[in-house]
Amino acid sequence: MVALVRAPEATRDGLPDPVIALANESGVPVHSDTGLIAVGVLFSKLKPDCVVISSYNRVVPGDWLTQSRFINVHYADLPKYRGRATVNWAILNGEPEIGISIHGVHSGLDSGDILFRKVIPIGDSETVTDLYRRLNEIQRGALADAIEKAVRGERGLPQDESAATYACGRNPEDGEIEWSGSTLGIYRLVRALTSPFPGAFTYFEGKRLLIHKAEPAPDSRTFVGRVPGRVIAVSRSAGYADVLTADGVLRIFEVQRDEEKPVAASELIRSTRDTLGLRKSDLIERIEMLEKELAMRQELQPIVAPRPSGKG
Repeated sequence: MVALVRAPEATRDGLPDPVIALANESGVPVHSDTGLIAVGVLFSKLKPDCVVISSYNRVVPGDWLTQSRFINVHYADLPKYRGRATVNWAILNGEPEIGISIHGVHSGLDSGDILFRKVIPIGDSETVTDLYRRLNEIQRGALADAIEKAVRGERGLPQDESAATYACGRNPEDGEIEWSGSTLGIYRLVRALTSPFPGAFTYFEGKRLLIHKAEPAPDSRTFVGRVPGRVIAVSRSAGYADVLTADGVLRIFEVQRDEEKPVAASELIRSTRDTLGLRKSDLIERIEMLEKELAMRQELQPIVAPRPSGKG
């Protein structure tokens, strides 16, 4: 008996999920509840010979591991980068390469014996979208053989625990750009948070602004007086805006306001008087505006006379 556990909202660019579509075509039952309780009920019911895990963000209970063989797909060259958001962190940390490991599941975090591993270089301009596409292709080609090895009883190669490193999870708020950081660091942040992730963002005119595409500006002028986040050039013809960082200039090509479509940066960022980022003055202005609105509402509140008690 074969079954697939996968949330129905796992789609790409609004298109039907190809994994779910393939399961439906093949007559494989699809279970949409990915919670541990629901998965545990299914696990007890099916009593599978082998369970394959890929992109599942929960820790499998230890007692399950004694009842079946578990195999996990992890996008890192284990034992390095155990944990969460590994491809994002590899880009953020400027790693020259990223790996994929298919391993048996032990009680420790990503600590099982390696059945398959492959390392690929990270290009200087590659995004997390690009890397996931390449790693997914490797997984599609290698996973079946790794499962067959495990089912035949092969244990794989043990990991060197002394070389283990770990990566923590990331929240959408972690994508905020600090313009006082380096150009390279901000560029890496943009590349590390492209689709399907929420995106690197800043604030412009008091509203959140996603930055989808950017790069260090070539042959930028040397500024001995700089305000990080200040726009220094806008090209309407090329669609970009140049913004100062702590040590250089980031050229922004594509941006998006919440709930709006992505546009060329020069459509929103139009002046060298503009500054990106949320400053204290922006917060103070917003507070003052809210205080004025509240005061006006209170002035407009009708005065209601107390009702007579009917006594006396």
